[in-house]
Amino acid sequence: MTLTPQFLDELRARTLLSALIGRTTKLQKAGKEYRACCPFHNEKTPSFYVNDDKGFYHCFGCSAHGDAIKWLTDQRGLPFMDAVKELAQAAGMELPAMDRQSAEKAERAKGLHEVCADAASWFTDQLNGIGGAEARTILERRGIKASTAKEFALGFAPDSRGKLKDALKEYGDPLLVESGLLISVEGKDPYDRFRGRLMIPIRDPRGRTVAFGGRIIGDGEPKYLNSPETPLFDKGRTLYNLDKAAAASRKAGRVLVVEGYMDVIALAQAGFGEAVAPLGTALTEAQLERLWRLSDVPILCFDGDSAGQKAAIRAANRAMPMLGPGRSLAFVTLPQGQDPDDLVRAKGPAAFEALVQAAEPLVDRLWNHERDAEPLDTPEQKAGFKRRFTELANAIADQDVRTEYLAEFRRRFDKMYEKERKEWTPRPPFVPGKRGGPRDKWKPPVGPVTDYAKSVGATGIDRILAKAILAGLIRHPAEIARHMEVLGSLKLADEALAKLFEAVVNLAIKDANNGGALDSEGLLTILASSEFDIIAHDLLRADQLSCSFTQKDAEPQRAREDLDEAIAILVSRPEVDAALAEATATMKAHYSDTSFDWDGAFEKQVALVKEQQALDARLANLVQANEDARAFSTEGNE
Repeated sequence: MTLTPQFLDELRARTLLSALIGRTTKLQKAGKEYRACCPFHNEKTPSFYVNDDKGFYHCFGCSAHGDAIKWLTDQRGLPFMDAVKELAQAAGMELPAMDRQSAEKAERAKGLHEVCADAASWFTDQLNGIGGAEARTILERRGIKASTAKEFALGFAPDSRGKLKDALKEYGDPLLVESGLLISVEGKDPYDRFRGRLMIPIRDPRGRTVAFGGRIIGDGEPKYLNSPETPLFDKGRTLYNLDKAAAASRKAGRVLVVEGYMDVIALAQAGFGEAVAPLGTALTEAQLERLWRLSDVPILCFDGDSAGQKAAIRAANRAMPMLGPGRSLAFVTLPQGQDPDDLVRAKGPAAFEALVQAAEPLVDRLWNHERDAEPLDTPEQKAGFKRRFTELANAIADQDVRTEYLAEFRRRFDKMYEKERKEWTPRPPFVPGKRGGPRDKWKPPVGPVTDYAKSVGATGIDRILAKAILAGLIRHPAEIARHMEVLGSLKLADEALAKLFEAVVNLAIKDANNGGALDSEGLLTILASSEFDIIAHDLLRADQLSCSFTQKDAEPQRAREDLDEAIAILVSRPEVDAALAEATATMKAHYSDTSFDWDGAFEKQVALVKEQQALDARLANLVQANEDARAFSTEGNE
């Protein structure tokens, strides 16, 4: 079959667009056009217009635009050919001639559609008749209203082997068997497949009945029975309620995936018309592709029991190779032992909506599942965990998404096992003569802060202080072990300093493992034979930052305490700077927002500025105290 541009133009010309759209969207006359609240996005004032003369619709709010064919493909989710066929049938146009095989297939499908439609009507009549009393009682007990049962064309199959066969005998047994309504056993007459069951029609995207699901009335197995595969029905490619949910999902901006028919029906009655369900199997690749045509991130709301959660993780794994930029899944975790039907009946729609709003992203669901799959106490178990999430990420076909998943998984893994930083406890600033030691009997006055000390904060403390601390560690290698965790977490912008830090720490660790006690001279001797010789000796020059721990003849206790203080400042300052930058950026971003909490934001910013200034003052105090001590020491020698 070839659809020429002339045929499609004639099809559009014969279709009254306002009548087509008006079937599902309330239109208001506006001059020569019609207008409405856009069915593609939520809005309070109409910005969606339909022009019959030009044959297109357009939304000035979300820019949705198209003709009659696009309306059926985008708003109702029909495949292109199904949209053309539906419009052609309504317009009384014959589709271009098909080849013989395709024509025979289409004719056979037409007969199957008709028999399924008549079967659905017959089942509905049985539900509303005398024999359907028990089925109606079940629906009432589950809170399903009569109007909802009518909307979903629910029916009842009597517990009989031949009543449906007799009712549709004009179609003949072969067609009834092909449609899945009768079971054919060799050597026996065909008999009704569905007996003693609440009947639920399964429709294709065009709203035509193609199969049935039957729920047992009373006790018995299986609880649910579906039609077999037929020329109309492919279980792995069909989603229950897709015909109704397509339009609802575009208006809601999401699509919900639940496990069963009754969940879909209960949610629709509660106001969630965007729900669909697979048909008794795990989600397939074809069903996922259908869902992604409706929403970039379908939300899976499977039952809270073990089986439901296993089904969710199977869907997550199956989706991984198919992920793309912006295309993912999200997951709702229902209370243990409850399905969506139970939840909305027990706690109402608001409780379910709250869970949907808190849906878990795909990356979180996968990470949590693999993390909790087995204990992570040994190196081997941790390595197994790392291999599992790496294999998950490598399954993604899209290179950009795969790279992002690998990076995110590794970042989370590193964060799980990073060493916890010891909380810094502030101590009083050093004041000569206040330490109580036998050498501190003199009581020199504290002089004014010198220009050199003031300049420390103004020139930026990270590099200056890092150089001073490194010099202190070279002067006092025994202190490295006390600060191993903090030193290992430092990230310095100066690459040369960072490498020297690492070399000094590694030398100290190596010496400690060998049972030695590395001293300053020994450390300098080892560094002298490396690329760090000049840098290390440069750090010990007299014109570098003057602190007690950088001085060769400093009092050991005081040098140790001042080195503790300096390391605490070096660790704290980048965190305070980052928090202040974030607070300032937040205020700038909400510059025109009258509802923004300006008082709280300003108070936070001021507090961070004060904390930043306090760190500068603490560093200046270290420098000043050392200058004062050296000055008085010089006077004493004179």
